[in-house]
Amino acid sequence: MRKMSKKEFKAKSREEDQNIPESQEQDMSSNGKATDAEGVEDDKTKDEKAELMEEVQKEKENFLRLFAEFENYKKRTSRERIELFSTANRELMTALLPVLDDFERGLNEIEKASDGPLLEGMKLIYNKFKNTLTQKGLKEVEVKSGDTFDAEIHEAISQVPAPDKKLKGKIIDVVEKGYMLGDSIIRYPKVVMGS
Repeated sequence: MRKMSKKEFKAKSREEDQNIPESQEQDMSSNGKATDAEGVEDDKTKDEKAELMEEVQKEKENFLRLFAEFENYKKRTSRERIELFSTANRELMTALLPVLDDFERGLNEIEKASDGPLLEGMKLIYNKFKNTLTQKGLKEVEVKSGDTFDAEIHEAISQVPAPDKKLKGKIIDVVEKGYMLGDSIIRYPKVVMGS
């Protein structure tokens, strides 16, 4: 059904008024003004309703944007917190690696001195220290003499002539152990390569 304009509405009302008998015309004369006023008020309320609906739609869009921004904020801060903990853990592990190396060197020297009770006590402390680091995610990078050199995993500190043709391009000696924290290498194993 097509919406009538005010002029059409008034014209139709006049036609209807002309077709009404006089007795009814008198009753309607007092109500006619009210009908015109109601039509105008209906148009105003429809306009107000449309404006309010438009305003509600804008507010919904703003709410959705704010909600999405907040969700992104929560994800970002959660990710940053995890990165902060892993970075702090990484820095601590990197600082403890020289202590672990010194411990191993000390154990080797005590073994040479063949002091049984001292060696046993030091091994207990060393194992406890190493197990604690392992529980926190530290893993030793497995490297042994004769392995193929991989520049992404190993750090070559020197090249020496290979004692055997089979050792050309391979690892001859491991100078310093390498370690991983999780899936990333925090210290590359330092190796001597055969040329």
